[in-house]
Amino acid sequence: MRARLARIRGAERASDRPLPPRSMAPTATQRAIAIVVALAALFYFLFPIYWVVIASTKSNADLVSSFGLWFSDFRLDENYAKLMGWTKGLFWRWVLNSLIYSCAAGAIGTLLSVMAGYALAKFRFPGRAATLGIIMGGLLMPVALLTIPLYVMFQQVGLADTMASIIIPSCVSPFGVFLGWVYAQQSVPTELIEAARIDGASEARIFFTMVTRLLAPAMVTIFLFIFVATWNNFLLPLMMISTDALKPVTLGLYGMMSYFAPAKGAVMLGALLGVVPLIILFLALQRFWRAGLAAGSVKG
Repeated sequence: MRARLARIRGAERASDRPLPPRSMAPTATQRAIAIVVALAALFYFLFPIYWVVIASTKSNADLVSSFGLWFSDFRLDENYAKLMGWTKGLFWRWVLNSLIYSCAAGAIGTLLSVMAGYALAKFRFPGRAATLGIIMGGLLMPVALLTIPLYVMFQQVGLADTMASIIIPSCVSPFGVFLGWVYAQQSVPTELIEAARIDGASEARIFFTMVTRLLAPAMVTIFLFIFVATWNNFLLPLMMISTDALKPVTLGLYGMMSYFAPAKGAVMLGALLGVVPLIILFLALQRFWRAGLAAGSVKG
């Protein structure tokens, strides 16, 4: 009987021992599945761009009669001439307008978002929780619902059909404020701010010389979100802009499809040239938004 009890107690003690950790290295099957999923995602995102490149070199007849996934008669020069003709030479002006709208809204909106997020994360003031709740509610509101009220407001103040009517609304980004708040909470040490205050630094100096460096990856991410949202915005320019010379490329191509019967290859060429700046921007800034949130903050 005693031997039996001893065996039971020994089994209980053995069950209480922590199990040895399993190897965290992925198996060959898991690696293969991950590679297949990554390649499928790569194909899903790159195939439309590949198809637009192919279609932009074809005529209307070739788009119907030739193999859709490979080149036929190379009509790129002809399509470009038709694109310039139907847009009355304004296509590159539309691309420049989109760059102006997106860069201005991205730069101003990023600064405002990071300043607001930093203030919500590191300052205590009456109404802070309510302000944060309103910003969270702004994330749930469709942007299209605000377009008509914005148009009425800008029409009354005389700013409709101006560049400001696109840039000012695009600068406001509830998601950017939320992202700035999250990043500021995680990557800006309160002790660092208090030490700077003890040394006599003003709040403006603390923000522009210390906080902005710690939040650089967040600022790049917010800038990209606002830039892409402004570049792809269609309804707001449709309501605000009536002058051809002020249209962004999205609205210009829409008018080209609505009021003319152009060669589809010319339209595809315009769409291709319209996304080239976005591709260049992402390739140029990827090393920043992939960086760690507090990269360099612990260096002496």
